[in-house]
Amino acid sequence: MAGEQVRIGELARRTGASRELLRAWEHRYGLFSPGRSDGGYRLYSGADELRVRRMQARLAEGMSAAEAARAVRSAPESGDALGRLDDAFGRFDAAAAEELLDRLFAARSPGEVVLEVVLPVLHRIGERWETADHEVAREHFASNIVAGRLLALARGWDDGDGPRAVLACPAGEEHDLGLIAFGLALREHGWRIVLLGRNTPGHIVARAAAELDAAAVVLAAVLPGRLEDGALGRLGDGRLLAVGGPGASAADAARLQALLLEGDPVTAAAQLAAAVAAA
Repeated sequence: MAGEQVRIGELARRTGASRELLRAWEHRYGLFSPGRSDGGYRLYSGADELRVRRMQARLAEGMSAAEAARAVRSAPESGDALGRLDDAFGRFDAAAAEELLDRLFAARSPGEVVLEVVLPVLHRIGERWETADHEVAREHFASNIVAGRLLALARGWDDGDGPRAVLACPAGEEHDLGLIAFGLALREHGWRIVLLGRNTPGHIVARAAAELDAAAVVLAAVLPGRLEDGALGRLGDGRLLAVGGPGASAADAARLQALLLEGDPVTAAAQLAAAVAAA
């Protein structure tokens, strides 16, 4: 859809916003500046559609129309934000990184920010870390800032009456940012989240899952070989066990009789929610 342009009726159909509302957002708040067809009709791009959806999301959160439009307009596009965040981390500039993240999270859903900006910039830094020792400090610096922001968004994610999921990284696994992002996405499906986090032995996970009567246990591994703890095989007794992350393989899932979660954290969360709903 990146190069596609549509008229206002089609934009209204796709987003569920009336033509009158779209015109109001355009004229009152400058939410977008459509092009023109040869016949003089306004043409709206895929980026315009994203702005409408972000506007709708901010309104649903309780922002006024003026506040929502201001937040959406002020947020940089993903490609620009990715480069700027990478630059801020490279300079160890926490203030610049936090200010940019403020603007992104104000204008977009947590899932969008995580998938389009946060995970790509961490992947970028991680790739450089593998070939340059001096990038290790930047990787730690960036991870700590991002983890703090994601955990702030996670406040209250165990509230409600939905099914409960226990999330953990197995013994020896120290990377939990993807797991936190997964938890935020699963919360959007109505689940309650209990995060045990990094380096959690299997018997500890099992005890917590039993005590909480969890509907699912999710284990995330970035490095291979982390899912070999014998105690992990008992986690699926009476509940769904799922494994995911770059270090989780189909062989691991088969050995543990677990669901293998695939794709990004948002996709994996939808996969788990659907699997439990269908059970």
